[in-house]
Amino acid sequence: MPGFVSIREVGPRDGLQNEEAIPTEAKVRLLDALSRTGVRRIEAVSFVHPKAIPQMADADEVWRRAERADGVRYSALVPNIRGAQRALAAGFTEVEVVVSASDTHNRRNINRSTDESLDDVAELVGLLHDAGAQAEVIVATSFGCPYEGDVDPVRVAGIVDRVARDGADRVAFGDTTGMATPRRVREVVTAVRDRNAGIPVLLHFHNTRGTALANLLTAIELGVTEFDASVGGLGGCPYAPGASGNLATEEAVHMLHDMGIDTGVDLAALIEAAELAEELTGRRLPSGVLRAGPRTRLTPLAS
Repeated sequence: MPGFVSIREVGPRDGLQNEEAIPTEAKVRLLDALSRTGVRRIEAVSFVHPKAIPQMADADEVWRRAERADGVRYSALVPNIRGAQRALAAGFTEVEVVVSASDTHNRRNINRSTDESLDDVAELVGLLHDAGAQAEVIVATSFGCPYEGDVDPVRVAGIVDRVARDGADRVAFGDTTGMATPRRVREVVTAVRDRNAGIPVLLHFHNTRGTALANLLTAIELGVTEFDASVGGLGGCPYAPGASGNLATEEAVHMLHDMGIDTGVDLAALIEAAELAEELTGRRLPSGVLRAGPRTRLTPLAS
């Protein structure tokens, strides 16, 4: 087991884009609360057309008003070159772009084929690097697609081949539909590592079918140490029917700390942020730790 696992909090973007729109001030409050939990990375906003994701229409204002904490790396998600230009203009130096392994999902998501998106990604990576920013390529539907079903891990690995050649700084694999299981995680990570062992890898799990923590543990056993998670389990995917609920950050932190794996996160502060997320969204969130505690940071059990 590693001594440290890095978690990127995606609630402010991935979580809130799947909720009914909440006021700008509420988004800023949640982002600021998460910045005080000790989490090292936060996906703050996405720069998308407001007709596509109206919940992110105020991204510039949210980012302008946020209190940025020292030691926290903030990133933005973009769908295309125009979004990347907006992210750079706002001052972001870490930018993520999504391409789906499933051609059907890619068309539903951004109205382009996967190959067309990969051509755009190559140009986008160059734009970001010229501006001194890093580019992360997220491969959505890496573990299955709501329209096409199973996705061949070799196809996922082939997409990584392409984006690695085009200069991507890192890759992430999205369990867009919550179809991932430990077997699928092992197959995808192994297929990618066999061909691109040196590229940094991050995994993004949904908990639609209750397998997120099992998938997290499997990935850690495979040597992956970077993961996305969302406060309270907020989120899903508006273009993947039934794909509700990301891995809850406090559930991941609770388990990792009890295993003796550090995350740098204050669990009590994180639970308070989850309570705030419930208040702001006006609904009960799925996190089990939020329901049951504990309210203090865990001390690993004696062996």
